[in-house]
Amino acid sequence: MPYLYLVFRPLTICLLLLAQLTASAQKINEKYRLRIRRTTTPVIIDGVGNDSAWDQAETARDFFMVLPMDSSKANVKTEVKMCYDDKNLYLIAICHKLVSGVNMVESLRRDFNFGKNDNFLIFIDPFEDKTSGFSFGANAAGAQWDGMMFEGGKVDLNWDNKWQSEVKTDSVKWVFEASIPFKTLRYKNGLTEWGINLSRNDIRVPEKSSWAPVPRQFPTASLAYTGTLVWDEPPPSAGQNISIIPYALAGTAKQYQPNQPTNWQKDIGGDIKIGLTSALNLDLTVNPDFSQVEVDRQVTNLDRFELFFPERRQFFLENGDIFANIGYSTLRPFFSRRIGLEVPILGGFRMSGKLNKDWRIGVMDMQTAGSKEKGLPTQNFAVMALQRKVFARSNIGVFFINKQSPGFFKDTLPGKPINTYNRNVGLEYNLASANNKWTGKLMGIKSFTPGLNGKDWVNAGNILYSAKRFNFGWQHEYVGSNYNAEVGYVPRKGYIKENASTGILFFPKKGRVLSHGIRLSSTYFFSESGKRLDNESFIPYTITFRDFSTFTTWVATDYVYLTQPFDPTNSGKDTLARGTKHNWKAFGTEYFSAPQKLFTFSFSTRYGGYYENGTRLNLSGEIAYRKQPYAIFSVAVSYNDIRMPAPWNNTKLWIVSPRIDITMRNNLYFTTFVQYNSQLKNININSRLQWRYKPASDIFLVYTDNYLPAPFSVKNRALVLKITYWLTT
Repeated sequence: MPYLYLVFRPLTICLLLLAQLTASAQKINEKYRLRIRRTTTPVIIDGVGNDSAWDQAETARDFFMVLPMDSSKANVKTEVKMCYDDKNLYLIAICHKLVSGVNMVESLRRDFNFGKNDNFLIFIDPFEDKTSGFSFGANAAGAQWDGMMFEGGKVDLNWDNKWQSEVKTDSVKWVFEASIPFKTLRYKNGLTEWGINLSRNDIRVPEKSSWAPVPRQFPTASLAYTGTLVWDEPPPSAGQNISIIPYALAGTAKQYQPNQPTNWQKDIGGDIKIGLTSALNLDLTVNPDFSQVEVDRQVTNLDRFELFFPERRQFFLENGDIFANIGYSTLRPFFSRRIGLEVPILGGFRMSGKLNKDWRIGVMDMQTAGSKEKGLPTQNFAVMALQRKVFARSNIGVFFINKQSPGFFKDTLPGKPINTYNRNVGLEYNLASANNKWTGKLMGIKSFTPGLNGKDWVNAGNILYSAKRFNFGWQHEYVGSNYNAEVGYVPRKGYIKENASTGILFFPKKGRVLSHGIRLSSTYFFSESGKRLDNESFIPYTITFRDFSTFTTWVATDYVYLTQPFDPTNSGKDTLARGTKHNWKAFGTEYFSAPQKLFTFSFSTRYGGYYENGTRLNLSGEIAYRKQPYAIFSVAVSYNDIRMPAPWNNTKLWIVSPRIDITMRNNLYFTTFVQYNSQLKNININSRLQWRYKPASDIFLVYTDNYLPAPFSVKNRALVLKITYWLTT
C-alpha cells in the first residue's frame, strides 16, 4: 500500500535517528549522589528517628523546586537519610513545615492521590536503566504509597507488597520512617549504584520539590532525572524468596429478576510468588477470586465504539506493563480483562522481570473453565513479551499472544461463533530520549484467525516532543479490516488514522496566573481506500493558577461518516442509517479547584451540535469535602440533554454518584459507592470494608446491590466475606 509506505518509512527513520542523536552515556543528574552504609545497630520504625544508625548516615538536603517553577531551590526544607542491614533498606525523611497548621491530606487510605496530599515519595531504579523500578512513600498522616514503575516515569499503584512505615508529626515538621525488605524489591545482585530520586509535595505552600532537579513539565517520578544511591558494598542477596497467599471465601448471591434460588458460595484458592532470581519472579495462581475489586465508575456512553475500563485484578498487575502497554490506548493487542470475562479462571502462571540490565521478559498462561449455557468452551490464554534496551532509554520488543479453545464445540449458542484459535505476533520499538523530551513508538502486528486472511495486520507510530514551553506530536495508525485481537482492546478496525497536535505555554512573572497556553489538535480517520470517515479538531486554552487550580475553555469541530447504523443516544431508540454524514461545532469549559482546600469541586460544560442537526448539552461536576484524615464525602453528577428531530426527540441522561470513604486507621477502610445511571436503567450500591490485619494480609466484607429505578425493585444482591494471608518464607 504506497500511502502507508510513504507515511511509515520516514517516521521509522526519524525515530531511529532521534534515538541515536539523543542517546547519552552521561547520566543527567550524575553529580547528585547519596552514599548508603550498612548499619550494625537496630533501626526501630517509629517515626521518631533517634536510633544511632541515623547519626552515621549521610543526609540528602537542598531540594530543588519543580512546581510552580523549576528555576530555584525549594522553599520547604526536607532532609533524608538511608541505611541498610542484611534484611532491610531503611529510610527516614524529615519534612519541615514552611506554613504552620495542620498537614493537608485526603484520608488514611493507601495509595492516595498525589496532588491532594502533603507527601514524601522515593523513586528507586535498581537497574539504573531509567525505565523501570519501584516507589514507596506516605502522606503526612501515615497512609502508605507503593507501586511499580514503568515507561520511565509512571507508577502502577495497584501493586502491593510487604513493608513497614510510621509517620509522626508536630507543629514544625512531620517525619516519615520506613523499612523495606530486600525480598520486596527486584534488583541485580552485585550492582552498587542505583538510580533514586526523593520527592516532596506540600500543597499548603503550594510546592513540589525533588532532591535531584526535574524539569517542571515532567513528574518527579521521571527516572531520566534520578540521582545515584551509592552502596558501600553490594546490597545483600534477598535469599530464598517464596510467598504463599491463600484465601478463603464465603458468601451469598441472589438473582431477583428473574427470581432464582439463593446461591451460597464457599471457595478457597490462592497465589504463590517465587523469586527465581533477585530480579525475576514467578507467580502461580489456583482458582483466583477477585470479589474484593472495586466496581468500575460508570460513564454515559454516547460513543459508537466499546468503552475501556482498566484492569484492577491484583494477579495481572505486577510487571503488567510489559503486557498491557503494548500498542496504544485504543489499539491494544492484549487486554488482560478479556480473561475470565464470563467464566471463572481455573489457574495459571506468570513469569516476569529482568534477565539482566538490558533484557526484560514477561510470560503468562491462564486457563479458564467452559460454560455450555453461555456458549463458551474451555479456553487457554498465553502471552509472551521480550524487551531489549537500546540507546539511552529506548527498547525493542517482540510479543506473541495466543487464545486457544481446546474444548471447542459447535453451535452451542447460535449466533455466537467461537474460533478455535486467535494469535497475534508483533514487533515494537519504544523511543525514550535521555532527557525524556523525545518519546515515541513504532509497531507492526499480524493476526492469525481461521477464515480471516489479508488486511489482517497493523502498523502504527507516533512521536512526541515535550519542552517546558512548547510541545508537538504526530501519530499514525493503520488497522486492517480483518485484523483480529480477541484478547485485546481494538474498538475500531479497517481505518487509517492521522493525528497532529502542538501547544505553547506562557509563564507570567507576577500575579495569580502561573501559566497559560493554547493547544491545537486535529485527528482524521480514513477508510483503507482513502475515503474520509471522521475528523475532529480540538482547541483548548488552559490557565493554571498559582494555587494549582485550573480553568480550560475549548472549541471543537466534528465530522462523522457512519459506516454502521448507530443510535446516537445509546438508549434503545431508532438508528441513523449507514452512509449518512454529520458535522457540528461545540464549545465548553472545565475547572478544577485548588487541591489544598477541605472543600473541593470541579465542573465541565459542553454545548453544541450533534447528529442529525441536533444539539447536545452536557453538564458535569463533582463536589467533595474531607474531614481529614478520616473521611471524604463526594457527589459526582453528569447530565446530558440531547435534542434531535423525531423519532429521537428529547433524551435526558443522568448519572449521579455519591460516595463515602471512611478511614478509621491506615489499615481499616470503609467505602460505599452508589451509582444511578438512567441510560442503563440501573442503581448500583457497592459497600466494601477492608481490614489489613497484617502487612499485605486482608479481610474484606463486600456488599453489592443492583436495582431497577422504575418501578423501584431489586435486581440482584450479593454479600461476600474474604480472608487473605501473606506468608513469606
